[in-house]
Formats: sequence, structure tokens, C-alpha cells
Amino acid sequence: MWEMVWPILLVILSNTIYNICTKSTPGNVNAFGTLMITYITAAILTAIIFVFLVKPENVMVELSHVNWTSVVLGIAIVGLELAYIFAFRAGWKVSSASIVANIGLAIVLVFVGAILYGENITLKQLGGIFICAVGLFLINMG
Repeated sequence: MWEMVWPILLVILSNTIYNICTKSTPGNVNAFGTLMITYITAAILTAIIFVFLVKPENVMVELSHVNWTSVVLGIAIVGLELAYIFAFRAGWKVSSASIVANIGLAIVLVFVGAILYGENITLKQLGGIFICAVGLFLINMG
């Protein structure tokens, strides 16, 4: 059970910190400059943890397993970070930007799951999509 819970708790904690930091990024700082420092910090931390967890003789073996997904994920993360910085600079509230983005993401991923991974779209999911669409409407009315 714990192996199912702790990753979600980490997502919630990390996303909370992420949104606070992104919303608090000064408006006068270049978005790419702040992301550069962010990714240098992340790269250093990741390298330290990687080297700590992998025996030195296995570092290259482990890195040889990396494929195209790491590069595309890096590109996607930059897009995600830039989008949130610019969304907050455009006036989105921290309480609504993430929920609107994540509802939209959830709706898209239902179809991605069906198209790319053969997952079934159930009536419950279609009902959920409808409820999410109503929620998006209500959130953006005010």
C-alpha cells in the first residue's frame, strides 16, 4: 500500500513547492535565466543521487540504457516550466492555473491512453470529462 501512496504524496508536495516557487519568480527576471539556474540545480542534485545509488563501474552501463524519452522529456519539462512562468505573469492565480491545466491534461490523457496504449474509455470517464468541462467553465467564469 505504501508503495502506491508515497509517490503521490511526493507529487503533491513537490507540485505545491513548484507552484509557490513559480508564482514567486520575479517578473523582471529572464524566464530562461531562471530556468537555467533551476536546471543546473536539478542536474547537480540528480548527478549526486545517481552517483550515490549506482556503483562507479556501472555508471556508463546505466547511462547506456537511456533512450530518446529522456531528451523529449527534457524538452517537455522546459515547455511546462515556461508555460507556468508566463501563465503566472499573465495574471493566472496560483489557486486556479494548476487546476485548469491539470483538468485539461486529464481530459487529453484519457484519449492519449486510448489511442497510444489501447486503454478503454468508460462511461464513467466520459462522465468525468463532462464534469471536468463544467468545472472548467465554472472556474473561469469568475
